[in-house]
Amino acid sequence: MSIRKHCLILCLTLSILTFLGCVSFGRSQSDFLISLPIDCKLGKDCFIFHYVDTEPSSEAIDFNCGRQTYNDHTGTDFGITNLKAMEKGVKVVAVAPGKVKRVRDGIIDKLIVDQTDKDEVTDRECGNGIVIDHGGGWETQYCHLKQGSVLVKPDTQVEKGTPLGLVGASGLASFPHVHLTVRHENKVIDPFMGKEAISGCKTDKKPLWEAKIDYQPTGLINAGFAPQPPKSVELWEGKFLDQKLSKNSSALVFWVHLYGIIQGDIESFTLIDPKGKVIIEQNKPVKRSYRNWVTYVGKKNTPDNPIISGIWRGKYQLTKNDKVILEVSQEVEII
Repeated sequence: MSIRKHCLILCLTLSILTFLGCVSFGRSQSDFLISLPIDCKLGKDCFIFHYVDTEPSSEAIDFNCGRQTYNDHTGTDFGITNLKAMEKGVKVVAVAPGKVKRVRDGIIDKLIVDQTDKDEVTDRECGNGIVIDHGGGWETQYCHLKQGSVLVKPDTQVEKGTPLGLVGASGLASFPHVHLTVRHENKVIDPFMGKEAISGCKTDKKPLWEAKIDYQPTGLINAGFAPQPPKSVELWEGKFLDQKLSKNSSALVFWVHLYGIIQGDIESFTLIDPKGKVIIEQNKPVKRSYRNWVTYVGKKNTPDNPIISGIWRGKYQLTKNDKVILEVSQEVEII
């Protein structure tokens, strides 16, 4: 067969393969793409709480030039609402095919609240974790898995979506989540920016995600009513989610747990009693930016101004640059 015929056959074969989708010239075969490391629906029962810190200085900036990160944070934190959701079990899964390199399990799940807690997990900040080698210099690390949940061992071959364990709060974790770190040749890569991106957020980006993930720097974690002002750690623990409260409670507090509050945002609260009377109507600016924000309004229970029985309603709005970006409505029955 002549060289010319060989070339014609080769070109025809490539044309057919390209048409059928067997050969792709849009991305090189060396590209590394990943899926979510958690089995949940973003924005519904889970959320991205922290992104990779893209700024090499002491200033913390995420890939979109926002503030939902902290200095030298090397991964993406996929969080769930509280420890009660954690106990039900939320799967951590492999983001791409590969072979398990290292595994650690047996570390207790305990929310970090102070320096003593931090000191207890020195050199074990990842908690229960897994490292997977994907070839081509790529590897992923999964941290803070639930104690006793790790399902794989070193040298285990996994596919994309293979269950690895469950979301937990082991190691240096102040809320239940899985921390995903992506590395290429031992260098941390922000999956929202890609391998070729330079430092800082104002750079060309080629995300590693198979499907587009919208940037959401502010979002709702949970909301409810309590008989007292709640602390952040109590909400992470899953407290104050009761649908009913006693009329003998010392107070009635409508609370909202958020992430990504920025200085200058405007909060609006309305508290309505069972007779339809507006008890509290309040607008106030946020004085500082916070990655984790607990906000509330409430009234004391006094003989002159008691908490009456029936259905109480709470409404909350968050406004940014004159645009409402978040609304919450909650009810509680006082019995």
